[in-house]
Parts: sequence; structure tokens; C-alpha cells
Amino acid sequence: MKTIILLTFLLGSTLLIKSQSTISGKVIDANGEAVAFANAVLYLAADSQMMKAEITDMDGIFKMSGISQGDYHLKISFVGYTTYESETFSLSDNSTKSFDNIQLITDENVLDAVEITTERALIEVQPDNTIFNVEGSVNATGNTALELLRKAPGVMVDNNDNIILLGKSGTQIYIDGKPSPLGGEDLAMLLRSMQSSEIEAIEIITNPSSKYEAEGDAGIINIRLKKDKRFGGNANINLGYNQGFYAKYNGTVNMNYRNKFVNLFGMYSVNTGTWRNYMDFDKYMDELNTFTNSINKHSGPYNSYKFGSDFFLNKFNTLGFIVDGSFNNTKNYSTSVVNIFDASTNDPVSNLDASSESNGNQVNLHTNVNYRFDNLDGNTWNIDGDYGNYDNTNNAYQPNTYYDPMADTIIEENIYTSQAPTLINLYTANVDHERKLGPGKLGAGIKFSYVTTDNTYDYYEVINDEEILDVNRSNNFVYEENINAAYLNYAFAVKKFNISLGLRAEQTNSIGTLTSLVETADDTVTRQYLDFFPSGGVSYSINQKNALRLNYSRRIQRPNYQDLNPFEFKMNELSYRKGNPFLQPQYTQSIQLTHTYNYSLSSTLRYSYTTDFFSSVSDTAADGAGYIQTLNIGTQQVFGLNVSYPFSITKWWSTYTNAGVFSLHNEGVISDDRPIDLKQTTFNLYHQSTFNVTDKFSLELSGWFNSPSVWGAVFQTEANWSIDAGAQYKVFKERGNIKVAYSDLFNTAPWQAKQDIEGLYMDVEGGWESQQVRISFSYLFGNDQVKSSRNRKTGIDDEKNRIEGGGGEGGGE
Repeated sequence: MKTIILLTFLLGSTLLIKSQSTISGKVIDANGEAVAFANAVLYLAADSQMMKAEITDMDGIFKMSGISQGDYHLKISFVGYTTYESETFSLSDNSTKSFDNIQLITDENVLDAVEITTERALIEVQPDNTIFNVEGSVNATGNTALELLRKAPGVMVDNNDNIILLGKSGTQIYIDGKPSPLGGEDLAMLLRSMQSSEIEAIEIITNPSSKYEAEGDAGIINIRLKKDKRFGGNANINLGYNQGFYAKYNGTVNMNYRNKFVNLFGMYSVNTGTWRNYMDFDKYMDELNTFTNSINKHSGPYNSYKFGSDFFLNKFNTLGFIVDGSFNNTKNYSTSVVNIFDASTNDPVSNLDASSESNGNQVNLHTNVNYRFDNLDGNTWNIDGDYGNYDNTNNAYQPNTYYDPMADTIIEENIYTSQAPTLINLYTANVDHERKLGPGKLGAGIKFSYVTTDNTYDYYEVINDEEILDVNRSNNFVYEENINAAYLNYAFAVKKFNISLGLRAEQTNSIGTLTSLVETADDTVTRQYLDFFPSGGVSYSINQKNALRLNYSRRIQRPNYQDLNPFEFKMNELSYRKGNPFLQPQYTQSIQLTHTYNYSLSSTLRYSYTTDFFSSVSDTAADGAGYIQTLNIGTQQVFGLNVSYPFSITKWWSTYTNAGVFSLHNEGVISDDRPIDLKQTTFNLYHQSTFNVTDKFSLELSGWFNSPSVWGAVFQTEANWSIDAGAQYKVFKERGNIKVAYSDLFNTAPWQAKQDIEGLYMDVEGGWESQQVRISFSYLFGNDQVKSSRNRKTGIDDEKNRIEGGGGEGGGE
């Protein structure tokens, strides 16, 4: 009943509001193709005073809201075209003016006289998001998507590859506008298989509307892959070499053909070599103290691909198909030495050599069919059907050899092997619709998703070269989940205010079934729940240079599929990881106030409150072994201030600075009712300077700093920082591009942390190959005026974020 009342209010209230006017339009060229990034400027007819300015999006569309009644004229301009100027027109209160297909004419004099070198800013600050334009960054050269996220403003990546946005974990990763179903280590592996040469931009959205999935309580990071929207055919090849502790090689081929009737596109990328990371941790427990030194090496290759087509049935209707995925063949080697001491006497007890190796194969396949209708006047329909298959196998060999304190006599040797195949199938379908309604725009949509995960874990003890199945640790876990969702939102303008209201409903049905070789309790866990996620925003234009926006949203973070899996995955005899089938989702309410000055300087105050907060916690078992498990702990509060400012000092020197201060408070209990009450204030800084020395040669310097912070619930980190430098030179009439970058110049990115809970104190330090030299060369073949594949979304990406499996730090980085 409350829902019906709220929906009635959202729609009915719009009929009672006297709204200001709206102007919209689409800008095209002589071929009828969209012109992106054109300037649309509104002037008063009486004195030519500028009243409003916007930039067209990738589809050539612009929109101006909150305009008072009066007489105006509109100018549209873009480099290489003659400026369009409209006739004078009048706007009454609560009216709408639409300019359909404003055609810009090529200015031959301009083309002959100048060389067009317009480029997008490396960082764009907008009222609702921040965009990191990877394609234009020199220091992005040779990076994987995971490494790029470490460089993105306001983003941190912790020791377990969890992505933290503005001081809060629980970030949802989108790819081309759709949420990824992968999560945890499998998401990290996917991001490692994606090269910077595939990526156009990274979009950071801290307060999404109800149109987006409710998953991701910290916000959304959307990775936009490269697109091209020009007619003809072309291919772009990128080759790269990275030298860190080991050598690495990468290559990407992008191909595209487009005419008025069809667009065919394809991409293949490979990243191979060896990656290294290390972790040293000292554990102080009630009975034993252990001091561990471990070095992990991972080798590829990591492969990804994408092929698709768009058929333009007419100017309103488009039908598209996509097949994409990845296939990886990984080898992992771990050298781990554990020194064991008696906690009461501090006398040495023994030394454990727990070096291990494993082989993994990951084959991911995703298909999408898409239909889109757009009448070019605000009425759109978008329909997606998706299927995803994720097949992951991992076979491990784990010898455990105990030596006496002098490390010269073997006391005991235990050898184990394991086989852990995981099969995940995902099915989704969604429909989205937008249309003009009254003084604003109405959006509505529905989505259905069904996921099955089948996990088998066979654990063997090797005795006299014979593998004996351990029935106590071997089992099968099947998890099924169905989510049915619907949303409704409405956006309109009232004088100087722009208002958006939305509501999303999600019904979740899940069942997890554990089949063991021995009898156990709680074999099946079933859940059914219905949630509502309201969202809203109000923006106010103070004047031409100042604007305020207030946003509110309620969001959810569901556990990764593997966090629900009760298996015990042994890393060695003294450490393992286990799942928790009783994990509950966590819910976050957040509110943020943003002030924007001169379309560039952005300041945001943000507060969030999370209930049923969950996080991975290291603990000690009864036998003295250490383990990691994800638990519902209690509540988390985060209050923060973030300031972003892109600024051009001179014509040849442009900068971007992002600074944030966040205060975090975690409160609750972990197992055995041990309380935690942790408070931490964190400061982080990101800066990037670009120097355009000539039209063809540029330099780039960037860096970040993180003060002491908190990862998860109880992991307290020390400060770390990094500085990168790079250079770019355009060759072969600017069809070729050479980039050289040196990351982490002073090798200061490695981290240190501690955990202090009753029964276990840990000191940990670790790092990845952050210090690397990267060299890349790219070349464009064919017509450089070819338009690429449209930037369309698929329906399956939300579920990808929650798949977790094999992988680990270092692979593909």
C-alpha cells in the first residue's frame, strides 16, 4: 500500500507543478551522423546575453532545463563546421522546444587552414559523475583495467582486490553500461585480462538513480570500451611491452566496418608473461606465533574477445548481437615459509615449507541480443536478452614439510592435492522505456535474472604416491538465485530546480544446497525477500557558474556467490579460507550534496549508513590454524568531503586534482561475540598534469597518496603513495602513436597493515609489481573516418560482479 501511495505521489505531483521550459535537440553532420562534443549555447534575443551552455553527448544530443519564459536564439558550433544559428523563438512557461536533426555544414576554409586537434580532457567533472578518459592518458599505457582503477580519482584497491570508492567498499563494476556478474577474485581476473588499449574511459558514479541495479552500495564504476562511429572500415593494432620483476607482453586488435545499414565490429586482446606479488605476515595468537614470508608468481596467457553487429533497420530501429568472453590458461607458483614459535615462551617450535603450485583454466562466454527503438524525440525502448557461461577449473598441489627449529631435519611431511571445478550459468532479460510525460521525462523498466553456480571441491591426501580422497573436506555446493526487478523514475524542472524521483523494487529468491560425503547439519539454506530502493535528486542553478545538487539513494550489496560456499579452501596446513552460507546482504542509505562551480570545480559532502555490514575477517581456529571468512558484523558509517578540479594553467599545461577526507566508523561483533569499535579518518589525493610540448609530443606526470585507512572491517593500513611519468609521440601522419611510461618511480606503492582483535594480532605487508616500465605502439589502418560500434549495454553485467573463484593478485597485471 505504501508503495502505491509513493508511486501515485511521484506521478501525481508533476501535474501540480508549474514548471519552467526545456530545450533539446540532436546535432548531425552532412551524412546524418551524430556530432559529439559540439557546443550548444542559448542566448537572449534582446541583448545576446548567454543564458545556458551544454555539450552534445556521444549520440549528438543536448538538453537544457530550467529556462525562464522569453525570446531566445540558439547557436551550435564545432571545429571544422560552420556555426549554426537558429531563428529567434519564444518560450512560454512550462513549454518544450525541440530541434530535430540540426545539420552542421563542413567549413572547407577551416579544414584547409588548420589542423584539427580537438581532444577530450583527461578528467571530466560532471554533476552526477567523474569521467577518467583512459584513451588520452599516457600513464595508462600497458595497464590492465585493475591497475587503471588504482589510478582513478577517489578509488582504492585493497590487498584482496576489493574496490573502494570514496572510502567505502561495495563498488559495482559495470562494463559498457551494464553490471558485471563477476565478483571477488574472478572479477579481478577479468579486469586483468582487459588492457588499457581496449578502454575508452572509466566513469565513476557515486549516487546512481533507480534505473541502475540496486547492487553496489558504494556506487558504480562503469568501464566504457572503445567505440568508433565513422563510416567505412578500419583496424587498430596496439602492441605493448612491460618490464617489472618479469617481462610481460600484450597486444590488441580492434576492427570495425560501418555503413548506413550495418555495423560489424570485433576485438581480440592477449596479455602474457609472469606477474609477481609478495605478502609477509606475522600472527600473534594465544598458543602459537607464526611469521610467514610468501612470494606468488602467476603466468598467463590471458585472452579476451568481443564480436558483434548492429543492423540499422531504419532511422528509428536497431537490432544488435554481441558475443564476447575470455579464456585463460594460468599457472600459479607460491613459495611460502612459516616460522612457528611458542606464544608463551617465544621458543622456536618448527619451520614449515608450504610452497605450492596450481594450474587453472577459465573460459567465459557471454551472448547478447538487443533491440532499440528511438524516435529521436525522447521516446525510446531498449530490450536485452543475455546468456553467460563461466567455466573455471583449478588443480592444486600442496606439499607441507615441517623442519626442526634449525631447519635441517624433516619432522613431518604432508602432501595434498585438490580439484575445484566451478560452473556458472546466467540468464537475464530486461526492458527499458523512456518517454516525455507532462513537463518532464518518465522512465520505467523490468528485469529478470536467473543464476546457477555448481561448485565441486575434491580434496586428497597423498600417501605413498597415492591420492586418498578426504571425505571430511570434499563436497559439492549448488547455489541458485532469481531476482525480479522493476523501476520507475520521473525527472522534471521547476524554475531553477531540476528534480528526479525514482523507486526500484527487487524480489530475490535463492537456495544453496551443500552435498557432503559425510552427514552435516544445515545442508540447505533458502531465502526469499522483497526490497524497495527509493532514490531522488534535486539540483538548483544558483547562477550561470554555480549549481547545487542533493541526492539520496538506498542500495544493497549481496554476498559474492563463493562467499556463500561453505568449502574450506586450504592454502597450507596453517591457513585456509571458508565460506558462510548464512551471510545476509548489507543495505546502505546515502545522501550527498554537490556544489559545482564553472562546470569544473566540484565539491561533494557525502554520508552513508550501512546495516548488516559484512567483511572478510582473519581469525584463529581451535587447532591454531588461521582462516579467513566473510561475516555480517554490524553497522558502518562513512562521512566524507571530496573536491575535484580540472584546470588549464596554460594552453600547453592542463591539470586535474582530486582530494578527499573520509571519516569511517565500524561497529559490531565478530564470531564468539567479540566486539569491534573502529574509527578512522582518511585523506587521499590524486593529481595529474599533462604538458603538450608540441602538437605531436606530450608529457604526463601523475600521482596518488593515501593516508592511514581501513580495509574491510578491522584491517588498518599505513600510508602509501606513488608517482608515474610518461611521454607520447605521434608518428606516421598521426596514424601511429608511441607511448612510454614508468610507474611508481620511487617504489612506494607497497602497503603495510595490521589487525587487532581478541585472540589474534597481525602485522602484514605486501605489494605487487607496481614499479614497471611500459612501452606501447599503436597504428590505425584503413579509413580514419570510420564510425564504430554503438555504445550499447547488455543485460548480464550486474551478475558478473558477484562471481568469485580462482585468480589472485598479480595475474595479468
